[in-house]
Amino acid sequence: MNGWRIFWLFAALETAIFAVALSAFGTDEAGLRALVRLTVRVSFLVFITVYAAAPLRRLFPSPATQWLSRNRRYLGVSFAWAHGLHGLAIVLLALLLGDGFESNAATVVGGGLGYALTAAMAATSFDRSARWLGPRRWSLLHRAGLHWLWFIFALNWTGAAIATSLVYLPFAALTWAAAALRGAALVARRRTASAVPSPA
Repeated sequence: MNGWRIFWLFAALETAIFAVALSAFGTDEAGLRALVRLTVRVSFLVFITVYAAAPLRRLFPSPATQWLSRNRRYLGVSFAWAHGLHGLAIVLLALLLGDGFESNAATVVGGGLGYALTAAMAATSFDRSARWLGPRRWSLLHRAGLHWLWFIFALNWTGAAIATSLVYLPFAALTWAAAALRGAALVARRRTASAVPSPA
């Protein structure tokens, strides 16, 4: 399976998970908080797959990593869908709690920027919008968006693992492992470039 069919499959699965979880957890405060936790984990797993796709192909070339790299666009849009469902869960919780919903400026600004970048990346994942934006600006937007989202996930998972529970440690470890993969791939690319003899 390739192309937009991947998005439709993932979006259907993500929506089904959301609907089943909402029904199972309930719509009281405890249930909606559980839904928020579940949806962020689902969106994170899709995101980290997208984030690691290119370095995995460079470091471990195989049909599987080539498939990941080839379909990174559609996986990225499915992440945007999953993260939108996570945002919906937060909105439902905020509506339920009203003035009792707790947030801080750093979370609002950092998370808001993450959602804005996610929306912009999704909107420019189509051929027409990508051509309108232009290759240079498209690359800048998507690189900035990917790394900002990585930073937000790394900050939240690492902080939660240290301050709250070791349950979050695997997510923090996966986030940092993906960053290490990208660093190793960058080093490998530079070595390959330096090994190519310059024309006489």
